[in-house]
This record gives sequence, structure tokens and C-alpha cells, in this order.
Amino acid sequence: MSVFSRTDTSLLSTWWWTIDRYMLVAVSMLLGVGVFLTFGASPAIAEKLGLPSFHFTYRQLVFIAMSMIIMFGISLASPITVRRIAVIMFVGCLGLMLLTLLIGTEVKGAQRWLPLGSFTLQPSEFLKPAFIVVSAWMFAEAHRSPGFPGRRIAMGLYVLVVLLLVAQPDFGQTILLSLVWGGQFFMAGLSMLWVGVLIALGLSGLLVAYTAFPHFASRIDRFLDPSSGDTYQVDTALNAFRTGGLFGRGPGEGAVKKVLPDAHTDFIFAVAGEEFGMFFCLFVIMIFAVIVVRGMMSLLRETDLFIFLATAGLLMQLGLQAVINIGVNLALLPSKGMTLPFISYGGSSMLALSIGMGMILALSRRYQGAVGDMSGQLSRGVRGHYGRV
Repeated sequence: MSVFSRTDTSLLSTWWWTIDRYMLVAVSMLLGVGVFLTFGASPAIAEKLGLPSFHFTYRQLVFIAMSMIIMFGISLASPITVRRIAVIMFVGCLGLMLLTLLIGTEVKGAQRWLPLGSFTLQPSEFLKPAFIVVSAWMFAEAHRSPGFPGRRIAMGLYVLVVLLLVAQPDFGQTILLSLVWGGQFFMAGLSMLWVGVLIALGLSGLLVAYTAFPHFASRIDRFLDPSSGDTYQVDTALNAFRTGGLFGRGPGEGAVKKVLPDAHTDFIFAVAGEEFGMFFCLFVIMIFAVIVVRGMMSLLRETDLFIFLATAGLLMQLGLQAVINIGVNLALLPSKGMTLPFISYGGSSMLALSIGMGMILALSRRYQGAVGDMSGQLSRGVRGHYGRV
């Protein structure tokens, strides 16, 4: 029997009956898997650094508790409130990104973090969900008010964000956001001609990055030809999957976490593969698929273009980030320091993902009647695919 009655109109009762509870369960399962794997993967890293064995585990539990509060709070919001949160966060993150370039901590040749006591903040993680929602708003406004330069504003914001990311440099986040933004633009009615133009510009950008940034070129070269450089981390991760087999070596029996410096962050999926096997890894992938597919399926009946584009963009970000992390672990993609959503250790990533997930839950809530102030725009956006930009 439910705690809340359907006739109860209180805030919590309305939230309970309108939220996608299956998606909420799936996210909770990812958080549970993350805690479970962090308990196994992080002690060896902490001991190498001279820290207490469960240093990273305790910190991750704090991050998860904060994330759940943030996710719940944002999931209560209306679409208009979600949009306002995104705008405020976007402006704040732009300022923090500029500050990072001036006083940020440099790690492995990249300047992406701001020191805040014992915590380091990565503003680009929080910029992602904010930019996605703001772009969705601009695209939707361009459809609602034909004279409004929403698309040009979205293009200008995209260029600004890319310049800030490349200045760090962070090509992984640049590629991720470019794919999401391009997907949103296409769904908002981008003509096929401009699809070709944007693809050509993207490939040109990759060529320029390959030519101008040796670090980026080295990663591409090592991916295409492993004998051209050091591929120790990827080779070790692949060996972990091989030794794990179908069912794994057992909890705590893995060796990869003892030799990989990023076993609790970028390569936690390899730890899962070695200790729990292929079937467990497929289970984790299935959870991500449930969230993305269920979210996308719910949009098939959405009539608000802003909600459609914002939710689709946030789901694409979550799914693509998981694909990139898993692809790197399996040597299917060039090496890139990107966390596995809700599973890898990392405060900025965990908190930013909880904001994005809270927005997805808020925007995907099912209300009686239309929600938002831009209803009826979706069909025009779909029909505009073959129109002019």
C-alpha cells in the first residue's frame, strides 16, 4: 500500500505520483553498484598515497548522500524552475571556467580544477547539464517566436563553451558536448545540408586539434597503433576483463586495482570485469540502457519542445559518457579521462550528474494537461528537419 493517497495534493504526494519511479530505481541501483565497487577498488589506491584505507570510500559516501539530496530537490521543480536553475548555473560556471584558467590546479598538463580546501572543483562537469538545458531553451524559443534569434544564440554559446574547454584543454568533454548539442540541433529542425556542414566542421576541428596539440595526437596515435607509445593502462584493463571471464575472480580478488592509478575512477569498469565477470558488466550496461531508453520512450508523447530537447540532451549526455568510459576500458575508443556515471569516484562528477538526473526526473514527470509555456512546438520542430536553418 502506498504511503501517499492519489487524492493527496501535497508536494511530496504529487511528486510520488508523477515521478518516473522505475528510472529512480535504476539510478539508485547505479549508486549502489558505485558504492560496492568503490569499497573494493579504492583501498589499494588510498594505501599507495599514504591515506587511510577507506579514505575514498567515506568521501564517496558523502558525495552520494549530497547527490541524492540534490537530485530529490531538483526533481521537485517545475520545467520553468529547471530552466532558471540551468541559466543561473550556466552563468556561474562560465565565470568559474575563466577563473580555472587563471588560478586552477594543473594536473597531467590540463588546468581544469579549482582547489577548495580538501576538495577540488571541476566547473566543466557542472557546465554540461546547464549548457544542455540552456541550448534546449534557445532552440525551443526559436520555434515559439520565429523572430527570436534562438539558434544564433545557441551557436554563440556553443562556440564560447568550446573555446573554454579547449583552453584547459579538455577534448573529451568538447567532443561529448558537441555530439549532444548537434543532436539537439538536429531534433530542433536542422536541415540535412547543415548536418553535413556541421559534420565537416567537426572533422576539421579534430584535424586541427590533432595537429596543434601533441597530447591529443599521442592518444589518437596510441589508439590506432598501440606500439607507438605507452598503452599500459588500457592493456592492463583488457587483461582484467580476460582474467575475470564470465563470472569474475570474486570480490576482493582482483589485481588490476593494485596496479592501475585510476582504478577507482576512469577504470572502475575494469575492476568490475575482473572481480565480477562479464555478466555483471552487462548488468551495469543494462541499467544505463534502461534509463536512456525509458527516458527517450517517454518523450514520444511529449508535446513541449523545450522539455523534449532538454530531456533528450541530458539523456544523451548520460548515455554517451557511459559509452565513452566503457569504450576506453575495452580499448574501443582512445584513452580519455571520463568517469562512469554514478559509479566512478569523483565529487564534481557525482554532484553534476545528480543535477542532470534531477532535471531529467523533473522534466519527465507526468502531469494532467500540458506543462510549461511552449506546448505544441514539438511537431513543428520535427517537421522542420528538412527546412532551412
